[in-house]
Amino acid sequence: PQVGEVGCMAASLRAAASFLVRGFGFLLLAAFFDLRSRRIPNWLNLSIIVASVTFYIVTRGFEGLLFSVEGMLVGLGIMLVPYLMGGMGAGDAKLMAAVGSILGPKGVIVAILYTVIIGGIYAIILLLWHGQFKETFIRYKTTLFSFFYTKKLVYIAPSADAGKPLLCYGLAIALGTLISVCFPLI
Repeated sequence: PQVGEVGCMAASLRAAASFLVRGFGFLLLAAFFDLRSRRIPNWLNLSIIVASVTFYIVTRGFEGLLFSVEGMLVGLGIMLVPYLMGGMGAGDAKLMAAVGSILGPKGVIVAILYTVIIGGIYAIILLLWHGQFKETFIRYKTTLFSFFYTKKLVYIAPSADAGKPLLCYGLAIALGTLISVCFPLI
């Protein structure tokens, strides 16, 4: 590359780094809202998506638009399943769509993998904190063994007196995304 091209590449890298830092600020804000009110505002998710799509259009043109929109659709598509099964809120699914608009299709898949790991650790910590780990472990172990012996999946619901600890998945999404960028798999 020529001297002028190196300067343009450096400026482009600085712009991308600045954009990622701002994106993580938005993710931390989403985690804060989720922890405080158990909701992630639509305006926040939409702001992230609009900023991401705009950034990629300005920096990469039509290819950037496709990158951002494909990532958004992959993130939303994967998280739509747990949302429809009642495992998470709509704000969590929309937040992962926003993450996809930043990281693109491959990046959001890695972010989801890390998010699932962080979410699992977070869930175990919550169960231990609320004294429900043993009962939950026994219920799922019994469900698994009954499936192997009967080939029928029978869900064993928690006892009526067991309060369900609330998992704020926005925190897991923010941490999983941050880790996926710092330690990419792909």
